[in-house]
Amino acid sequence: MFKNRRSLAVTPIQVHISGAGGAPLHASQRYPLHSFLSLPSTAHLAVHAPKPKRNKNHFEMSLRESFGALTQGVDTLDFTGSAIPCELLLIGDKAFPVVVSDSGQVLIAASQYGKGRIVAIAHETYLYSPKFSQFLLNAVRWLKPSADALVGIQSNLDSLVKTFSDKDIKVQSTGVFQDSFGVYCMDAYNASQKKELIAFVKKGGGLLIAGQAWHWAYKHSTENVCFQFPGNQVINVSGIYFTSNYGDRGVFSISKEVPICPLLVRHGIDFIQDLRSLLAGVTGLNIENEGVPSQLLVHGLLAFPVGLDDSQQVFLAAAYYGKGRVVVATHEGQLNTPYLKTFLLNAISWLDGGRQGKIGIESSLNGLHDLLNENQVASGISDLIPSLSVYCCQSYSDSEVQKIHEFVAEGGGLLIGGQAWWWASQHPGQYAAAEYPGNKILNTFGISILGKSLKAGTYKPMKPEDVTQVYHFRRALSRFLQDNSGKDTVPSPSLWLQKLGQDCTEFVKLSSEGSSAVSSIHQMLKDLLHHTKVPTVSKDKPIQNNSNEYVLIQLATSLHDRYPDLSDVILTIDAKNEGSTAWRSTGLYLYPLQNATILFPPAAIRADLQVQIGCHSDDLSNKEELFRPPVVIKIYKVKSEEMTISNLWGGLIYILVPTGCQLGPVQITIRGAVCAPFYKHGETTESAWRNTVRNYSAPLAEFATENIILTVPAANARLVENPGALMSTWDHMMTAVAELASISFHFSRPERIVAGVQISNGWMHSGYPVMCHLQSVKDLIDLEHIKSVGTWGPLHELGHNQQCWGWNITPNATEATCNLWSVYVSEKVLGIPRSKAHESLQPEIRKEAITKYIKNGAKLEDWTVWTALETYLQLQEGFDWAPFIQLFSDYQKITNIVNENTYKMNLWAELFSKQVKTNLVPFFKMWGWPIEDSTTKKLSSLPEWKENPMKNFV
Repeated sequence: MFKNRRSLAVTPIQVHISGAGGAPLHASQRYPLHSFLSLPSTAHLAVHAPKPKRNKNHFEMSLRESFGALTQGVDTLDFTGSAIPCELLLIGDKAFPVVVSDSGQVLIAASQYGKGRIVAIAHETYLYSPKFSQFLLNAVRWLKPSADALVGIQSNLDSLVKTFSDKDIKVQSTGVFQDSFGVYCMDAYNASQKKELIAFVKKGGGLLIAGQAWHWAYKHSTENVCFQFPGNQVINVSGIYFTSNYGDRGVFSISKEVPICPLLVRHGIDFIQDLRSLLAGVTGLNIENEGVPSQLLVHGLLAFPVGLDDSQQVFLAAAYYGKGRVVVATHEGQLNTPYLKTFLLNAISWLDGGRQGKIGIESSLNGLHDLLNENQVASGISDLIPSLSVYCCQSYSDSEVQKIHEFVAEGGGLLIGGQAWWWASQHPGQYAAAEYPGNKILNTFGISILGKSLKAGTYKPMKPEDVTQVYHFRRALSRFLQDNSGKDTVPSPSLWLQKLGQDCTEFVKLSSEGSSAVSSIHQMLKDLLHHTKVPTVSKDKPIQNNSNEYVLIQLATSLHDRYPDLSDVILTIDAKNEGSTAWRSTGLYLYPLQNATILFPPAAIRADLQVQIGCHSDDLSNKEELFRPPVVIKIYKVKSEEMTISNLWGGLIYILVPTGCQLGPVQITIRGAVCAPFYKHGETTESAWRNTVRNYSAPLAEFATENIILTVPAANARLVENPGALMSTWDHMMTAVAELASISFHFSRPERIVAGVQISNGWMHSGYPVMCHLQSVKDLIDLEHIKSVGTWGPLHELGHNQQCWGWNITPNATEATCNLWSVYVSEKVLGIPRSKAHESLQPEIRKEAITKYIKNGAKLEDWTVWTALETYLQLQEGFDWAPFIQLFSDYQKITNIVNENTYKMNLWAELFSKQVKTNLVPFFKMWGWPIEDSTTKKLSSLPEWKENPMKNFV
């Protein structure tokens, strides 16, 4: 369901790739050989670097803009070869994935810390690969604080010197990091300068770091990779971690939008041991006498519950973040009470992490200060200062958000408590999960205090070994997504489902702006609803609050409130076009006088794409009487990544792709439009069509198959019960159209037929699109009608679209040769003989038309429409369709045709005669064609056509 997104509850078991004897791969298979050689430093290419000057708006780039800058000009990245990358883990608000494998593993990530930026790559070998050179250039340019900033390169990464210096980037190869750099490039295996590097990034520097942690983990099996691996000691402050998980190898496409973060990633942190430390000696968690607590939502990858009530509601939780740790209580009274003394002492010790550092306590928590001093734990009333090891405070202020985040990220411990239900009662219409002051601190850590209370009481501490089995939002959501994937899975526990429905409602309220962790889950939830029917609930069809249906209804309600009409639709448009300008359907409709917003990737701006609202392309300005406004289409040129569109008359939304565009698949987001009934053959199921899609409220509908798209009023479309059979028939008809025209069965752009209340001329007319009146809708979508009497008119217009000026005699045969397709398709596909396909082809009427033509002297001015068609039908009836198909192919290769009828008629007579190895000069002369002596001479050696049907008329 979710391409390039990991939604599985259980990560696949790690398989060690072994050499002889079963040992993991040797280090030489993860480092290039020259990394082990003692090489002198490359000569300095720039010695005196000016103090970096930051680009304007360097900090203000949005997550989407940053992703676009990093991936500009990069369509795929090749992770094949002997190097085995590791999977990256991302947490917090600033970290975002750049490259995600097909199975959902993050292989390249970026983040911001303080005023600076970090790009992490899952193996250092990719720094040497020419296939990565464009990405590496993008990365360094994104990391640079100013255009003239000096780029320092670790001396064992010498190949980067040439990569960058060739692009006029000032570089310096170095054995050690220097503070004069604007960007530093390094591998992930040395943390000797970690403090300097963190300070460097914090004040505005850029860091490019690459490596993998699985080999280190094998050598250091007793140490935790997230905190002890050298590279993580440098970058985990930014929310990026190298893990010991083997990463995928392959050639992976670069998404057009910021990719989805995996829901679950194996990280190796032992929460069981953490809980043993936090709950050691705790026989009960008494929160009965310290005020009414709030509920907690635990949603971070590195967050876990510590205290739960009997219904799985969390009132105590903990988390890792960067190098630090956090413990959250749901009422400040819980931090002051002697009833929780053992737990509080354990929590301070766990947060301190063995440093035995200073404990600072906010002045409002005097009870905690007294409790610690009484138990010989040195502490003092203090503001938050960097020298503290642990800081304890209430959650009612957001005045020091960034300061607290950096304190924890760099190794500090945070003990924080407060309830949000009172705040919620005093701020109606606001969302506690997003706007309560404490949550502006805590959401980044993956824990949120909800505006809901839970029953105060004394609760048994959970068994530490149960921490991987109890409810966790991500674990429960992953199980739920599996349950709704259509695959056979073990159903989610009913208690989980009840809580998941409530938690989804709260999580949707979190701001996704700038947070890849939050926006990824929001997108997963929206995708789920786009692919799943929302259950109906009534007295006759009740649902239980511990069921899948309950979660879907909760989810649909909360998403609708957060994203009205679920109108954020992400589409992939085919922006490769070898033919004339093509309309790409979005399946969306914009109501009159409404606005919609479309988000495009940067590449779309350079590709001359356009947005069109409306499908009725005829201009009726010259009509004396109008049944609709004269012009109802509006077209916008794509000039920016975000654009607002509207049309006074509304209409279906299309993306116009110009001739020769090679952009390929483009992912766009459309906000503010509604779904139209859109059936795509081979993708939309008939059950989805009947139960949901055809009932969408837009007034126009489309039926699409590979080579044709039919646009009709939605009211007519809703009557179609079997769209699969209808479009399968159209598929066969379009194959026959291509076969006779001797063109590719895959049209460069699908043909289009649009039905409207009024068109510019005729009963129908050809073009792109073919236009017809509403009375002809049955010829398009009434399959019983099509199979019984045919669809002559639409095939006639499609025939016009296949006519070639080189062989068509204009204007005489313009309305004749197009009918070859009507005859061919009617007979070959629909099984309707020509005599029944059109009344003018009944034998008696045909004979009468020829007789009249000959009687009047066989004048070319009379050789039109049905009379002209007879010439070609007689040839077909005498020699079958093969000569036509071959000649239509041959004409596509002839480049020197004179656009004059006598010349073209002689050429056709000559080529057809040669194709059938028969002299057809007498036949064409009987029809009054101006056959020249030179043509007669060329064909004189061929036998005459004995069965020439014109002998019966002349």
